[in-house]
Amino acid sequence: MRERFHIGRWMLLLTVIWFGGFLGQPASAAESEVFSNPAVTARLISAEDGIAPDAASISLGLALEFGEGWKGYWRTPGEVGLAPALDWTGSSNLNSVDILWPAPERYEAFGIENFGYTNEVALPLRATLETAGEALNLRARVSLLTCSDVCVPHDFALSLALPEGVGIDTGSADIIARFVDRVPLGPEDSDIRISSAAIDDQASALTVTARSTRAFRDVDVFPEFGPLVTFGKPDIRLNQDRTELWAQIPINAWSEEHPAPLITITDTARAVTSPVLLTTEAPAPPYVIAGAQAGLLKLIAVAGIAFLGGLILNVMPCVLPVLSIKLASVLKASGQSRDITRKGFLVSAFGVLTFVWGLAAVLLALQWVGVSIGWGMQFQNPIFVSLMFVVIVIFAANLFGAFEIALPQAVQDRLGAGSAGSGYAADFGTGFLAAVLATPCSAPFLGTAITFALAGTPLDVAVIFTALGLGLALPYLVIAARPEWVHLLPRPGRWMLFVRAGLGCLLLATAIWLLFVLVGVAGALAAAGVFAATAALVLGAYVQWPKPMLRRVFLTISFLGAVLSAGLIASPERPDATANAPSHWQAFEVQNIARHVSEGRVVFVDVTADWCLTCKANKSLVLDRSPVLDRLRDGTVIAMQADWTRPDDTISRFLERHNRYGIPFNIVFGPGAPSGIALSEVLTPASVLDALDAAATRSIASD
Repeated sequence: MRERFHIGRWMLLLTVIWFGGFLGQPASAAESEVFSNPAVTARLISAEDGIAPDAASISLGLALEFGEGWKGYWRTPGEVGLAPALDWTGSSNLNSVDILWPAPERYEAFGIENFGYTNEVALPLRATLETAGEALNLRARVSLLTCSDVCVPHDFALSLALPEGVGIDTGSADIIARFVDRVPLGPEDSDIRISSAAIDDQASALTVTARSTRAFRDVDVFPEFGPLVTFGKPDIRLNQDRTELWAQIPINAWSEEHPAPLITITDTARAVTSPVLLTTEAPAPPYVIAGAQAGLLKLIAVAGIAFLGGLILNVMPCVLPVLSIKLASVLKASGQSRDITRKGFLVSAFGVLTFVWGLAAVLLALQWVGVSIGWGMQFQNPIFVSLMFVVIVIFAANLFGAFEIALPQAVQDRLGAGSAGSGYAADFGTGFLAAVLATPCSAPFLGTAITFALAGTPLDVAVIFTALGLGLALPYLVIAARPEWVHLLPRPGRWMLFVRAGLGCLLLATAIWLLFVLVGVAGALAAAGVFAATAALVLGAYVQWPKPMLRRVFLTISFLGAVLSAGLIASPERPDATANAPSHWQAFEVQNIARHVSEGRVVFVDVTADWCLTCKANKSLVLDRSPVLDRLRDGTVIAMQADWTRPDDTISRFLERHNRYGIPFNIVFGPGAPSGIALSEVLTPASVLDALDAAATRSIASD
């Protein structure tokens, strides 16, 4: 049970005690024996050297000095850790002891948030006597956890005897007063007022607002909801004059059973702790800390990064399906006029932007309802993958000449490759589909831009995704600007048939890849059902039907069966991704990362998915080849593989902790990098080996 104390009275008491020391007779300092090891030195100290007549309480402190690189924990330690505990059994003339907790600092290791202290701290103690004015004998059993590269528990005894008498230890009184001054004030004594605390129905984030009469400087927020509720790192924003605070703190673990919540806000030399009444209406954030002008400049800079990332997507491994579609559109334009060619490629660019805008809207909606989101996550949906498979197979069959139009008449007029009017609809569909098939890839710079957007406001999302779409659509825009370049192709002839067949093979390879993805997302049975229904659809479009109505009914049923069957018969559980993997890969267990690092091991985490083409390229070109493969197998590295082919909350939270919203994501933990070294989306052998060496450096030095 936590009690609240009036810090002002404590300060007045300690000031009088400290000043009174100059008036009283000097006495021997009263402190306990010292417990000491390389991690921590601990002792009990007292502001008074004796118990004055009629004194009902006394000021004490548990003084802790941590070794270099070591830390201890606050009363609420964060996601992991253990708060100090004192057992006073065996003491005499002691009624109770209350602990005041100085404001903590935030530490991050292994992507986990901890709250506590480094260097030096004294926990102020207020001891109430059973009989006023009589001698006090203290026996304290202290349980303490300290952490560095490893975590070490300590359990030791301290004793302190205070006889009857008057005397002040000014040194101890100064230490205690210094840390009493760091104890957060109550809401009635602070110039910081916590305005609201809201939590959504899905319990995915806590939003806190506060006001201050002085501008915030270096502010942090620490929520306390009991041991069963843990939080991630807060997203803190201030208004332009820095007097209003808005903080959104992700909830990593939630329980409906929690004590009355407390919120602590720290800001350099001041802090406040206040109980809060939870609501369900979270207020909108003020502008970002930097203010409107700096925020706009940063948004423009990140938009440039997003444009570059979208442009690079055109030459990433996903170029196989995208290139075939783009080449098909160029081939189609070779026999058209300059004006029609320009308009067709502009419409294709608009198709790219339409998909990107639609994706941004969907991601914002999912984020609003509390769903973990990320780049390319639509490929975790079996119905979406099935639809892509069907569309790609139809495109391939069309290029092979099986039929000119593979869909019902209502869609034929829009996707056919006939006149200019219907061709514009086909151009739009070409750009749209090319953008869809580009999303399984993650290009350099793309992760930074997507992270900035999804962690920001809806305006940030709109600007960043628009810039990304413009980069992805740039090849279409270039040809629209110079349509005469298309006419550099040879005149139409038999060579076009061979090119069409080649492009059809590229699309067929894409369809095979999508079928493989579908096996991972929905299972082999669902993939077989989609394949059979799609084959029936193609066959039905190829053969001649005696009655058009029968043909339309058959094609409609086949199409719906191909798209929906995966969702209806999907396997509920995905097989263990590491079951058939090489022996050096272990299953992803985020809770084991800290344990491995504490033992001096290096941990390499590879977040991948069947639908991520960049992940496959990284694996085949870097991770499965020497010298990286040799390093992962030599026994000094724990290689963990996190399979995000299907939705997984643990992996989603892991990505969010490291400010990533897409894959591939590779990160290395070790004694030299407890918070992790995140790698670029596109791996190189040198970057992986350098990260492994850096993460192991501290371990090698300690040996």
